[in-house]
Amino acid sequence: MACDLTVGSFLSYPDVPTRAMPFYQQRQKQVSQEYQSTKHAIQKLCSKSVKTEQGKATEAMAEPAYKVPAFREPEGMQEYQRMAAHFGRDLTTLQQELHRIKVATQEQVENIDITREVRERMSVHRKEVPTEIPKVPDFLVGLRSHTVWEKTPVKLLCTVSGYPTPIVKWYKNDIVIDPLSVPGKYKIENKYGVHGLIISRCSVADSGVYSAVAINSEGKVVSKATVCVRRATGPGEISHLPGPLLSGIHRSKLEVFLLESFGVTFGNEGESLTLVANMVVVPDLPNLPPEVMWYRDDILLKPSRWVEMSVGGGTAKLTFPHLNKDDEGLYTLRIWTKDGTTEHSAYLFVKDAPPTVNGAPGAPMDVTVSDANKEYVLVSWKPPNTTNEPLITGYFVDRRKSGTNDWVQCNATPVKVCKLPVHGLSEGASYHFRVRAVNSAGISLPSRMSTGVTAADVESDIQVIKIEGKLCVTLPGPPTDVHASEINQTYIVLSWNPPSPRGQATVWYLIEKSVGDSNFWQRVNTGVQIRSPRCPIFDLEDKKAYRFRVISVNKHGPGQPSEPTALLQKADPYGNIPDIGVPSAPGQVMASRNTKTSAFVHWEPPKNPNNLIGYYVDCCVVGSKVWTPCNHRPYKHTRFVVHGLTAGDTYLFRVQAVNAYGLSEESQVSAPLFVDAALAAPSAPYGIALLSCDGSSMTVAWKCPKRTGGSRITSYYLDKREADSVNWKEVSPSPATKRVYKVENLTAGLFYEFKVQAANLAGVGLPSEPSRPFACEAWTMPQPGPAYDLSFWEVRDDSLLLQWKAPVYVGASPVTGYFVEMAKKGSPDFVVVNTEAVNRCYLKVTGLETGAWYVFKVYAVNVSGKGKDSDVSEAVCAKTLQGTKGLVSGVDEETGDIFLSFEAPEISELSEFIWSKSYKEITDSSRVKVSTVGRRSRLTLLNPEKEDLGLYSVAVTEADGASASHTVTEEELKKLFELSYNIRNPIVPLKTELNYEILEKGHVRFWLQAQKISSAVSYRFIINDKEVTRAEGHKISHDASTGIIQMTVEHFTRANEGTYTLQIHDGKAKSQSSLVLVGDVFKVVLKEAEFQRKEHIRKQGPHFSEYLTFHVDDNCTVMLVCKLANVKKDTTFSWFKDDEEITLDVAPNPMSGGCALPIPLFSRKDQGIYKAVLSDDRGKDTSIYDISGKVFEDIINAIARIAGSSASDLMMQCTPEGIRLQCYMKYYTEEMKTSWFHKESKIASSEKMRIGGTCEMAWMQICEPTDREKGHYSIEIHDGKNAHIRTFDLSGQGKSKALSAFTKMPLFCVDRGRVVGGLPDVVTIMEYKTLSLTCTVWGDPKPEVTWFKNEQEVVSDDHNQISFESGKFASLTIKSVTVDDSGKYSINVRNKYGGEFVEITVSVYKQGEQIPEPKLGQMSRSSAAPKPAAPPSTKPQTPTPSMKSPTPTQPHSVKSPTPTPPPSMRSPPPAPKSPTPPRSAKSPTPPQVYEVPNSH
Repeated sequence: MACDLTVGSFLSYPDVPTRAMPFYQQRQKQVSQEYQSTKHAIQKLCSKSVKTEQGKATEAMAEPAYKVPAFREPEGMQEYQRMAAHFGRDLTTLQQELHRIKVATQEQVENIDITREVRERMSVHRKEVPTEIPKVPDFLVGLRSHTVWEKTPVKLLCTVSGYPTPIVKWYKNDIVIDPLSVPGKYKIENKYGVHGLIISRCSVADSGVYSAVAINSEGKVVSKATVCVRRATGPGEISHLPGPLLSGIHRSKLEVFLLESFGVTFGNEGESLTLVANMVVVPDLPNLPPEVMWYRDDILLKPSRWVEMSVGGGTAKLTFPHLNKDDEGLYTLRIWTKDGTTEHSAYLFVKDAPPTVNGAPGAPMDVTVSDANKEYVLVSWKPPNTTNEPLITGYFVDRRKSGTNDWVQCNATPVKVCKLPVHGLSEGASYHFRVRAVNSAGISLPSRMSTGVTAADVESDIQVIKIEGKLCVTLPGPPTDVHASEINQTYIVLSWNPPSPRGQATVWYLIEKSVGDSNFWQRVNTGVQIRSPRCPIFDLEDKKAYRFRVISVNKHGPGQPSEPTALLQKADPYGNIPDIGVPSAPGQVMASRNTKTSAFVHWEPPKNPNNLIGYYVDCCVVGSKVWTPCNHRPYKHTRFVVHGLTAGDTYLFRVQAVNAYGLSEESQVSAPLFVDAALAAPSAPYGIALLSCDGSSMTVAWKCPKRTGGSRITSYYLDKREADSVNWKEVSPSPATKRVYKVENLTAGLFYEFKVQAANLAGVGLPSEPSRPFACEAWTMPQPGPAYDLSFWEVRDDSLLLQWKAPVYVGASPVTGYFVEMAKKGSPDFVVVNTEAVNRCYLKVTGLETGAWYVFKVYAVNVSGKGKDSDVSEAVCAKTLQGTKGLVSGVDEETGDIFLSFEAPEISELSEFIWSKSYKEITDSSRVKVSTVGRRSRLTLLNPEKEDLGLYSVAVTEADGASASHTVTEEELKKLFELSYNIRNPIVPLKTELNYEILEKGHVRFWLQAQKISSAVSYRFIINDKEVTRAEGHKISHDASTGIIQMTVEHFTRANEGTYTLQIHDGKAKSQSSLVLVGDVFKVVLKEAEFQRKEHIRKQGPHFSEYLTFHVDDNCTVMLVCKLANVKKDTTFSWFKDDEEITLDVAPNPMSGGCALPIPLFSRKDQGIYKAVLSDDRGKDTSIYDISGKVFEDIINAIARIAGSSASDLMMQCTPEGIRLQCYMKYYTEEMKTSWFHKESKIASSEKMRIGGTCEMAWMQICEPTDREKGHYSIEIHDGKNAHIRTFDLSGQGKSKALSAFTKMPLFCVDRGRVVGGLPDVVTIMEYKTLSLTCTVWGDPKPEVTWFKNEQEVVSDDHNQISFESGKFASLTIKSVTVDDSGKYSINVRNKYGGEFVEITVSVYKQGEQIPEPKLGQMSRSSAAPKPAAPPSTKPQTPTPSMKSPTPTQPHSVKSPTPTPPPSMRSPPPAPKSPTPPRSAKSPTPPQVYEVPNSH
């Protein structure tokens, strides 16, 4: 502390006017100034170095000794002792500095001597050689390399000769140096031929290669030198590599300085990663890089397939192509230098790769192979850490031969110990091994494979014994030293020494065992030939002791058995046998702070280590109950630095010990640790400003240190001195507690300087820089003094909040406002932010440029004018702090309190949440309540009123300016009030009101769904003001997971009419819903319930699961289909039409689950009521389908849809009467909605244009066509939704061709047979009357007359009488017509010149029916029978509930979706086409058909 208090004892400011002083004092002052800059540089350098090295030491897991700094004793130390200590230490440092200056001066003198010598030599040379002779530049004295400390200057000097006088330019790393680019950094000199480059206050970034290039007209020359800037080492620097240093120091000729090096690194298994360290090498020779060594946990690494090393270009790299947990550890880079070694260490953490199965363990690690013999090796590994996964139950070991990719599992069952003897290997083969862990969830990923190992014996198998010059073959002797080298709960490994002598033949071994002390020996591993002196024994019984002996065997026979072993038995891992089983749990775990993201954890070792491998450390955030592994590879020491923690969170730690048998029990949990930086003394205060002066006292203020050291600042120590003095004096023996202090007892007219030190729990920090000299002169100006303590809050990307404190000196009148000025960092141009003065001490500055740096200053005004400017603020960057969240308003879900909440991205243990309204700290606790938990703080409004409206803000101290604000408006407060009222007066929120649903058996379910209910909910159903309880006929229940409350009434009758109410109570919340079922609404419900009850009874026997409906197949056959259920072999099925049974060729099969009735060539005659009857001894069910009205139209439309899609293009056919346009399709009937068009005009059937069709086509006849019939023709087939259009163009070439063909026909003659008149187009007649069709015909010669019905020739009989009188009058008389006589009649009149057809449509209707209106020119069907009254529906209409219940119910619709008929239900092939009247036979010329392309 003494040194810190007197750092500036000899400092002064030469630029400040002072009183006259003697020369020696001035000289002392000058020396003091040099000392001041040097001292402060050394202090900052030491401070930075110490912190850096302490951080490195922490990363290296070293446990630094902690020394509590001494506190300043205000009155306990005598002034003499304190000053003596101060001056004693400072004078020693000053002497060292003067010695350095002396050495530097001596170097300059030597340089001057060299310059003089060069000048003399040059003058002599000039006497011998004429000066006018040009000369190439040459360096008489070249540049010299320098190694300097950081923040000290360096001067590069050189002497150049040449004629004309060379020009010298300076370069750094081949880049020209411009002194103006960095003012004050570089200074270039040229005095007396000596060129110099001065670099002031060197930093590490100034390290590099500097060049001086001399140029004249004759050429140029270059001189280079290297500058290396080093950081000073402090007392806190320690070795970073655990363990002893290398014994012999290897010295190198290179100087190496590490710049930026790798830090604590995190990786995942399977990734690639590189550790990089940057350095400066002097000299930097490309072909001679420095000697670099990498260590992991103090073990030297060598290049392999897992690690790659490189050095060059100023960097050293260690690359991991494929990370595994084997790579986790403390990595150290050690480089040989001229002074010994330089090194850097940091920890690499490798996390488990994602498991293939959720919950599977991590992969084992560090697989090693030892004790290799001919057929035997011992594989061992380290177990993985398990935190949240199930315990590991065993391990599988895999092997593969080198050069192959096939892995073979070595053990059939998992081994529980982290080692396994593997035997049965091929002698001389090389193997690799890997391990997988197993638990109840699955198997882990495989570990990294081991290095290759060869199965071979190091000794010879054959021993030849020579006796008296002859070779003698001997039997092998007995093995010796038979013992157990491995004992665990799975196996025992026997080891022995081979026999001596062995004999000439190859030796193998037999092993025998006996139980206890008995002499009954039993052979072990009878089917395996053992050739190695190691063998694992499996399949031993628990809790039994055995003795073993070994017999050597060769081809000559067995030798004598060895001595038996002592009694051996398998070991329990949790037993008491020494060195067997898992370790005991580690002792007490203690955690302490390290950095903001790390903690130092140390613990006591376990009492029973049992061949300890290391430790696993786990951490858990308080309150989460989720443990996270801190290291993934066992750590050997009992202290560990846990990295990657979240600053501001509180953690618990625990430790487990690890050995080959697994993990120990967890240790006791450590005490909670708040993660923050370790305690340290605060940094120096700054920004000392003068606020007021009255001639005998000054009021000064300063800013809080930027780093408080992790502890609250308790006091400040203020020192003063006169500007022309070097002695500092305490302002007061007692420290200041605030950052504004009034210094008394000053002398008017003098200049004073001040400095401040801050103190906290760790001690007194560094002193601030001395303030500028302040004149002690009374302030009498009428304007205000300066504002002070400028601070920034709510910094965002484009805005910030600037706050300040009002001037201490207000002037002659009160302050009326403030103005803020700002400028970009480095710019002298300040602009005024606010055009009008603000009367508060804060201002929201907007419109900033994201990422730009700004500085601000503030001045106050009063009626007298502008006051003094404040000091310029620190630079601030307009950028939102990462993780910043806004201030939000809300309502507590439990209490209904209205609050404002803020979550800070990061806090320290000293952080405080300061709430303000209108940026004035809230101190009235009667209206608000502040509560803080962790990083969250809440301001609760106790009794919100209008006066609580306004701007609220919160600022977090010690949190890098975390802050936010929010304006509570009247509208927002109103919404919060409503929400608060709902919470304080809660209701059970409902998704649906009370509703009903008719169930399958006629039960009626009343239900309601709430958004959320608890398991403790209570409720009651009330019907007509009477509560209903759980009793016979009423089932009441609820489901808390879905929120459904329901009551089912099993017997719903007329007595159930009324009002239904459900009342709910859930904690404090309540709700009620009612449903009224009276009058018509109740009747609908009752009717539906009765129907469902009958439906349930119906379904007890054979029944229709889907009632009758129709389906039209691709052949236009109509299929009536239904689906059946609950049928058996005795069940019968029958079809009926109009109560007449329909007999099919193939009887229906009810067991197929469905039946179908095909109706081919569907037309109007097929209308009627169809019925399907299903019955057996259990009951009877009927399905009725009325094909009439809309159903008939739907069927016709379905047929039209298929027929229209299959319709061909229109074709033209020449006939004796003219031209016929015809369209073929799958099926055609006159009931289809078909329209013909000519030039967009619809065509009606007439004498000229006749429209008709057959079952396979539709046609239109143009009789005796003329030019008027030219044009575009089309047919439209409507299917109820779409129109299927086919077109034909009777104009142009096609029409001419048709007309030509028509006119060339010999029948186109006036003498041809034809009908002159008398026949109507349509005839409608009542049943049982006589119909006479009579017409006049003409032709020369006399024509022949033939009558047709539906294109079938009519034969004259008693019912149909045909007459042809006088060759002119033809008639057809039908007596007592019936419905079957309806149809399309036609007369064919012909002679040798031709003829024509005339068609008549006859429609017969029954008495009492409405006279039908058949379509012109189309075939009529027999009239349908009188339509009977519609039968009652098999499904009565049911009331529709207002909402659908979430509970699914079985459908009970009368009709179901149309099924696809099974193959057995396919309709029969269509009937043969009806024959066409033999018109062509009577015509001399056959008709011609023409196809003309459609016009679109």
